[in-house]
Amino acid sequence: MSEHRVPEQVDVAIIGGGIAGISAAIELAARGRSVALFEKGRVGGEQSSRNWGWIRKLSRDPREMPLMIESTRIWSDRAPRLDADVGFGTRGITYLAQDEAEMAARQDWLDAVSEFQLDARMMGPAEADAVIGRDDRRFAGAIHMPSDMSAEPRLAIPAMARLARDNGVTIAEGCAVRGVETRAGRISAVITEQGRTGCEAAVLAGGAWCRTFLENLGIHIPQLAITSSVLRTEAATMIADGPIGSAGASIRRRKDGGYTIARSNAARFDLIPAAFRHFGAYLPLLKERWRIVTLRAGPSFFGPLGHARWSEDEVTPFERHRVLDPAPDTRLLDDVLATARDLYPALQGVGVAERWAGMIDVTPDEIPMIDEIPGYPGFFIAAGMSGHGFGLGPGVGRLAADLVDGRHPIVDPTPFALARFRSFEAA
Repeated sequence: MSEHRVPEQVDVAIIGGGIAGISAAIELAARGRSVALFEKGRVGGEQSSRNWGWIRKLSRDPREMPLMIESTRIWSDRAPRLDADVGFGTRGITYLAQDEAEMAARQDWLDAVSEFQLDARMMGPAEADAVIGRDDRRFAGAIHMPSDMSAEPRLAIPAMARLARDNGVTIAEGCAVRGVETRAGRISAVITEQGRTGCEAAVLAGGAWCRTFLENLGIHIPQLAITSSVLRTEAATMIADGPIGSAGASIRRRKDGGYTIARSNAARFDLIPAAFRHFGAYLPLLKERWRIVTLRAGPSFFGPLGHARWSEDEVTPFERHRVLDPAPDTRLLDDVLATARDLYPALQGVGVAERWAGMIDVTPDEIPMIDEIPGYPGFFIAAGMSGHGFGLGPGVGRLAADLVDGRHPIVDPTPFALARFRSFEAA
């Protein structure tokens, strides 16, 4: 998919080949803009292809809901235009409730988003058990959203990239962007390891790498990365066509007949220098998740997402680490699998086909950053998806394209502004 040489000039340069960057490229190309997308490794090589594959409005932060509603519309329009079956479908998503307290929390969320007139509904214990093939009243109930969707990330991201290329986007894989150039106070070029590409605007959509990139420019954003572990099973009996969430183990039936299985919010955070700069901003989140987030101090402190400085004629962390490929937490996954087999009887005796992990970029409030970067007119960020960017990505791409073009935005961008963070520091 890579081009042999980087273009000398484009209207817009995209930094990062995940779902946000590819989606922004598709939108801008459809508007007649010339676009080049630069990916240091391979398209969709990191979290965009390693996630669970859920495309959900259910349990979404109300601040994200308008953008998520638009994103589902884009998914419905775009998926049929892809050149491959990516497992996309409107199958509904269900969140099980272990007890009455959890049922009350689900109802509170439903009340909080009532203005959006969603099709979510509450289920009683018998109906919740029936969803997963039980009859022992294991759950107090559930909440179900029939209009929610799912797809296969490993198939969808490359197919989206091919759609972008077919619509005129230049895609350069294995080509890291080292920095940006300004002229007359505005962005004028990106400097890649293969040379300079002039541009009128640029979008930084590098996922967990965005903070590292911006720190080299003297800009500090509150963005940290956590490691999330996932497994998939061999083919198994149908439980439910759509994803099912529960506190101990969430599942999604895959196109290959197996199940993707993981545990919500169970992750490992490796301490790095930026954690101390932004500690105050993340403290409320850490207090909420302290039982399920593992903090670790070790070699990652000096790793690729740690502190780094470079000039544009030097090899960067992006070139030394083309793809973030963390080892999965096997102990955690063993426990998740045991829980899944207990919750979902059809999974008993089903073998594991693969385990993997991904690096999720997380903001203090767990909603994205989509904004023009202060001090760099024409330079925009689209990152901080906080573990739910697969579903939101097409909407993020469209909003970023609107900001680049100066169009009336698809939704109010205020909730995604950088200025909402006290620890944000511009150059």
